[in-house]
Amino acid sequence: MAVVRDELDLTKSQIGNIIIASVSITVIARLMIGWLVDKIGPRITYTYLLILGSLPVMFIGLSNSYETFLLFRLAIGVIGASFVITQYHTSVMFAPNIVGTANATSAGWGNLGGGVTQMVMPMIFALFVSLGFLDSASWRYAMVIPGIAMILCGIAYYKWTTDFPEGNIADLSKADLDYKKKKKADSQGAFKAAISDHRVWALFLIYGACFGIELTINNVAAIYYHDFFQLDLKTAGLIAGLFGLMNLFARSLGGMFGDKAGIKWGLKGRVGFLGAVLLIEGLALVLFAQMTALPLAIGTMILFSLFVQMAEGATFSVVPFINKKAIGTISGIVGAGGNAGAVMAGFLFKMEGVSYGEALTVLGLAVTAISASALLVRFSAADEKIAKTELEASLSSKELQPEYAKN
Repeated sequence: MAVVRDELDLTKSQIGNIIIASVSITVIARLMIGWLVDKIGPRITYTYLLILGSLPVMFIGLSNSYETFLLFRLAIGVIGASFVITQYHTSVMFAPNIVGTANATSAGWGNLGGGVTQMVMPMIFALFVSLGFLDSASWRYAMVIPGIAMILCGIAYYKWTTDFPEGNIADLSKADLDYKKKKKADSQGAFKAAISDHRVWALFLIYGACFGIELTINNVAAIYYHDFFQLDLKTAGLIAGLFGLMNLFARSLGGMFGDKAGIKWGLKGRVGFLGAVLLIEGLALVLFAQMTALPLAIGTMILFSLFVQMAEGATFSVVPFINKKAIGTISGIVGAGGNAGAVMAGFLFKMEGVSYGEALTVLGLAVTAISASALLVRFSAADEKIAKTELEASLSSKELQPEYAKN
């Protein structure tokens, strides 16, 4: 972004608009994908999204002005809806005792791509420079690489996944002519129930306060270290990459501890854990914003990264239990909350009179306040009983697995 900024002569306000564009379109895309995946399944939806999404990634290199770069960046933002498909897919594939861990691990490794990108893309850019290309051409050629990777992943997803444990929707429909009717009957009214459930919108707000903040930091971290600590682009990118690199395990920890809290204290245990890690996230962000020494800034950023990603994992250890007939829709709404939070945060970083440090402090205080929203996510005694029965069944099945293996 620092190279693009210089070449296209972008102002701070224009960079802010680009950041907002990159996440705002995803709000709409996630809502639509959530509905679509409930209808046609994750396999086909994901394949089309990855392959079509690769086009603006590769073609952004054709940008020659602020306006064209903004439009391509807007199109790239649609790819962020892939998260919803992943969360739907893991929710239907895994049992209640490990669904939070599965959701968090798959999403965490998705976010890990953000950290890897911060580290690898400057290296790919440097490779093209070493081959004799100018900076203005090197960043453009570098963007072709992730585009090709997306096409390959789309093909792999089509060939090697199924919609459900029992098979693909198309195959199940052939085997059972009433399958589609049953599926439609099951989802009847589920969409309306999902959008009218206040718990869904509380989780929308909560996810905005964790994933929305992560998206924002991914967008500004490298340029923050580059400008505030006067680091070269490669070093700033490597340090910024540490933030995303924590997804290797941090988000999984949030899902895993959410599952453990659910096993011990039920659904209220999952929600209680979510509220606690979100509170610590907010306080850690305020602390990071006050750091003026580079080693302390890196240390507090890693601490903050741990809890922001644990909060994300904990959120989606709760989501699958809100309404099992509308997992796609709910995942879409809550996932959109993350991008909506990033849009709101983006306006702070767009303001010419507000420094990045001041913006981070405001965000930290906002996250701390939003952590209280976890109190709105409550489950009835009947919900707790159903969840307990399903949990006991999954644990019992797990104990019998060695016997199944022998047979």
